[in-house]
Amino acid sequence: MSFAVCVDVGSTYTKACRIDLADGTLTGRAEIPTTAGTDVLHGLDRAVAQVGAGELYVCSSAGGGLRLAVIGYEALVTAEAGHRVGLSAGAQVVHVHAGLLDGSALLEVRAARPDVILLVGGTDGGDGDTLAHNARRLATSRMRVPVVVAGNADVREYAETVLTERRVPVTVTGNVLPRIGVLDPGPARAAIREVFLRHVIGGKRLSRGSRFARFVRAATPDAVLAGVSVLADTLGAGVLVVDVGGATTDVYSALIPDAELSTGPQRDVAGTLWRSRTVEGDLGVGVGAPGVVAAAGVEKLDFPNILLGTVAADRVLASTAAMIALRRHARGHSPGPGMPRTGGRDLRDVRLVVGSGGVLRHGGGDTVLDAVLTDTAGGWAPPRTARRTVDSQYVLAAAGLLAAEHPGAAHALVNAL
Repeated sequence: MSFAVCVDVGSTYTKACRIDLADGTLTGRAEIPTTAGTDVLHGLDRAVAQVGAGELYVCSSAGGGLRLAVIGYEALVTAEAGHRVGLSAGAQVVHVHAGLLDGSALLEVRAARPDVILLVGGTDGGDGDTLAHNARRLATSRMRVPVVVAGNADVREYAETVLTERRVPVTVTGNVLPRIGVLDPGPARAAIREVFLRHVIGGKRLSRGSRFARFVRAATPDAVLAGVSVLADTLGAGVLVVDVGGATTDVYSALIPDAELSTGPQRDVAGTLWRSRTVEGDLGVGVGAPGVVAAAGVEKLDFPNILLGTVAADRVLASTAAMIALRRHARGHSPGPGMPRTGGRDLRDVRLVVGSGGVLRHGGGDTVLDAVLTDTAGGWAPPRTARRTVDSQYVLAAAGLLAAEHPGAAHALVNAL
């Protein structure tokens, strides 16, 4: 077909756009309330009917998206590497465990209700005992959650055998941290994506038949990060995206690789992802509003006493959520009490800042991006000379969906930003 229809099925809205694959032109757009209460295909079909026919590309975050637990060896090394890879795969990382699993640790994993478990541990040729032990404990836990094994190459076959014998769905892939400081996210991201499509989408019970599961090609954040990568490659410069939703606020950054930070003495032992995403599950303008108010207090930000549910309140909430989410993204996080922050991002040389989310698309873009780019008291340095824009046409997710099969159209699409 000469046209593609890209659909993002979100928890609240289903967004569709039709793209001419010859030149990447956007020829139609529709936004329909997601029909999760009945069958998400009802809303998807209505959105597609509004924009017109084309080859269908679908991503989804409906039903809470992909919930991932990470189990690794050391908190600051392989567990942290797994955490970063999980976020870059479009997952909501709901639990991270470092070290040997015991009964209480397994209860914590179960309580987090993951859709998928990412089992990592040991560089290739390094420690293998922890990965082997944790595979055995997961095999006998009766959780039956799909497991992606992405640790020490010397132990992967043993882990696969142990899990398979107990009928645990298992996928084995390359080590996320084959050597100290060398992060290899690609194989694990692909495996997580495949498990999400094969096991998770159908299990969300978003649709009665199998047609929706066949349509979906990626979790929405995974597609957006791919679109952000296309945008950065097109510009040849660093890109920063903040997406403020009703329940969560996501931040994506695509930076220009620095050889000194990749291989020099200042390199991060857990490796560096130059294309990265963080998700803040406590920040949003809808059900996440109480979390924004609470986080503003922690960050010592003044939050006005306003009536929630108004346009003005939504813009204040979105501005505050974006500021806090970007602070966390840039400063990095601590894997545990008393541990140093890790995974921070230097965003000073970013050349384009993109805002996304309903509040920004409906007139609040300037307010939110003003707040972000003038935040000089949050423990991070904002971009120095960045252009800013709002993804009002939802092109980032569409570009990510098209990137592999239609790269020319994907690059042309992001040029509109």
